[in-house]
Amino acid sequence: MRLAGDVAGTKKAATDILQLCFEARAWKTLNEQIIVLSKRRGQLKQAVTAMVQQAMQYIDETPDVETRVELIKTLNNVAAGKIYVEIERARLTKKLAKIKEEQGLIAEAADLMQEIAVETFGAMAKTEKIAFILEQVRLCLDRQDYVRAQILSRKISPRVFDVDISKEKKKPKEGDGVVEEAPADIPSLLELKRIYYELMIRYYSHNNDYLEICRCYKAIYEIPAVKENPSDWIPILRKICWYLVLAPHDPMQSSLLNSTLEDKNLSELSNFRLLLKQLVTMEVVQWTALWNSYKDEFENEKNMLGGSLGDKAAEDLKQRVIEHNILVVSKYYARITLKRLAELLCLSIQEAEKHLSEMVVSKALVSKIDRPMGVVNFQTAKDSNEILNAWSSNLEKLLDLVEKSCHQIHKETMVHKAALKV
Repeated sequence: MRLAGDVAGTKKAATDILQLCFEARAWKTLNEQIIVLSKRRGQLKQAVTAMVQQAMQYIDETPDVETRVELIKTLNNVAAGKIYVEIERARLTKKLAKIKEEQGLIAEAADLMQEIAVETFGAMAKTEKIAFILEQVRLCLDRQDYVRAQILSRKISPRVFDVDISKEKKKPKEGDGVVEEAPADIPSLLELKRIYYELMIRYYSHNNDYLEICRCYKAIYEIPAVKENPSDWIPILRKICWYLVLAPHDPMQSSLLNSTLEDKNLSELSNFRLLLKQLVTMEVVQWTALWNSYKDEFENEKNMLGGSLGDKAAEDLKQRVIEHNILVVSKYYARITLKRLAELLCLSIQEAEKHLSEMVVSKALVSKIDRPMGVVNFQTAKDSNEILNAWSSNLEKLLDLVEKSCHQIHKETMVHKAALKV
């Protein structure tokens, strides 16, 4: 049948051989037959595919782990380098990695998963591809290989999760490769979105990148299933608020802060609304008063976030409040003595100078310190063009005022003359 090119007959013969081995529970013979049949000269692709798919159904029926691993490895060897069974190979590798992970060999499981580049598989369903890559990222994070985890996570574009699923299902055109349906155990796209962002939170938590963690929580918060359930969105919104407060001041943080404040749900968390309001309002925030009000909330959240972040986060929170206060002072003062600045910030002169210098270095604001005089100057040196422009606009304003005054005087005299005539 094989030499005659009879596809149906060859497939039936190959699968029946495997079926007989399986029914006899002859696992060693089954492995041997799979290798022998796949290596036959001129073996048809369809027969190999059918054989691999048939043998995959037997994996869960194996009597022990050793036999299961042996069967998976045999099938992996057969599928290696054959494009027409690449999806089966990926699924087999995933099963093998799961067994390794259960045995506590996380590094081996991660290495196995990384051998498979599913993003190049045309016939694999999109959700299955994403789930596979997320599994690779998770294993890398478990073995604390953060660099590789980041490289793998970049294979998934966050825009993938925003696609409308109902519009996705269109009939394939002629000549298009057929995309297989995802297996039943693969989560939906929105569930995968949540898993993706939770893994990214783990990655960013390692670097204490508060703004990115906040953006991840924001993306989870936007998932419809989360928004409908208050028990889900309230803790997430609390985390968004805390990470926004902890994030260094920059344009992205400001826009996120304002958009969060406009969220109607925030009215249910009034103390967090007040906290964000304090950071938006251009007024000096007293650190001691703020800490006393929110200490319990912070301790609560710290226990949920994990202790390692908590201690660092408390220092960062103080740092953010000081930065906010320095920005406020720079808005209201052109020049200020270091002593007065330290009083406003509730810090010693040395600490105030240190924080101010750090902000200047990070280009958060422009300032110069005259240390002998102890004066901080927040004004930027203007170039000649700016000064001339300022002068010309001032002159324009002055002339406008003179013209308006003349007009008003003229109007008054006209009214007065009319009254005298009468």
